[in-house]
Amino acid sequence: MKVFLLLGVINGFLAVALGAFGAHGLEGRISEKMIKTWEKAVNYQMFHTMALLVVGLLFNKVSGNLASAGWAFFIGILLFSGSLYIYSLSSVKLFAMITPFGGVAFLVGWVLLGYAVVRYL
Repeated sequence: MKVFLLLGVINGFLAVALGAFGAHGLEGRISEKMIKTWEKAVNYQMFHTMALLVVGLLFNKVSGNLASAGWAFFIGILLFSGSLYIYSLSSVKLFAMITPFGGVAFLVGWVLLGYAVVRYL
């Protein structure tokens, strides 16, 4: 499905841009702890960007809940990485409390992707 390929491309671009921004634009402006948090957000965004691309590439070959896996990965990026980006910039702990929901969405995405691959490939 083109939507997951497009979401993968957009998120790949954003992960690289946000990684560069964190490395060059935030240095000296936020604490080292928050820089590491920013880096974690970038890493998880990029890992799950690859998962979105895999979903997009397998979509026409595999039946099942592959679309659900793709949406779970995308929601995970928004909740996990998005909350960590905001937390890094604001230091408002409420945003860090959203992060685990994104982690659960990532786990659901991996389970659904694994199920589809084992069942249909």
